[in-house]
Amino acid sequence: MSTLVGAPPTASSALSTATPKPRPFRLVRHSLALAKRSLIKTWRTPEALIDVTLQPVLFLIIFVYVFGGAVAGSTHDYLQFLLPGILAQTIATGAIAIGVNLNTDIAKGIFDRFRSLPIPRSAPLVGAVLGDVVRYVIVTVSTLAIGYLMGFRIDTDPFRAIAGCVLAVLFALCLSWLPVYVSMKVRTPGAVQGLMFALIMPLSFGSNVFVGTDTLPGWMRAFVNVNPMTHLVASVRGLFLGTPLDAHVWWTLAWCAGFVAVFMPLALRAYRRKI
Repeated sequence: MSTLVGAPPTASSALSTATPKPRPFRLVRHSLALAKRSLIKTWRTPEALIDVTLQPVLFLIIFVYVFGGAVAGSTHDYLQFLLPGILAQTIATGAIAIGVNLNTDIAKGIFDRFRSLPIPRSAPLVGAVLGDVVRYVIVTVSTLAIGYLMGFRIDTDPFRAIAGCVLAVLFALCLSWLPVYVSMKVRTPGAVQGLMFALIMPLSFGSNVFVGTDTLPGWMRAFVNVNPMTHLVASVRGLFLGTPLDAHVWWTLAWCAGFVAVFMPLALRAYRRKI
């Protein structure tokens, strides 16, 4: 039946002629919605938080009471030195989970459903990264909580302490684009976990997390001095304990920008090719 002349526009025609929302706004809105999905998923599977709750507890207890006397001559002094390093190490290894989870969701076909929805193609990845912030906050809180029970104390003011926590969370948030990219390139969740541990472990142990850089041999010190974990640990120690910051905070922020600038475009491009 032909449409009558002068008839009022239907609801469907009004929707079709409505001005579409700007793409950046749509990306933010849909990314936040998918981030909420990640938070709900985490809430319903609390066992997935074992790596960011139990791991820092075990690391602190084992390293402080087993190696504290030998390394620092005092378990309390070593706890003061070690806790910022354990926080940086655990928050970095905690970022591996996002790659494993994304690879699992892709294998289950969940991202096929996302592809059929009228959302920006990059929203599922951005939403997953934003939703993982809660993991980094939890590992920060749990590490400081067990540290305070063991005798750790922050020697600076609350503003610097909060700045140290925020810097650690920001580093993990930016670093998470690396496992996101890896999850788009390998076939199984186990491969993501194995490859990421192979990348993160040398950064964690080849740094100033457990010992000072001045105790290391020269050839290793050259690597440690440019290690992003070294700059993060030195920054957190300075903000927590008042040790010299030098340019470590700026180097940490530069590494954060580098991770996002390099691995976010690579991850998004690999995602578009994979899905």
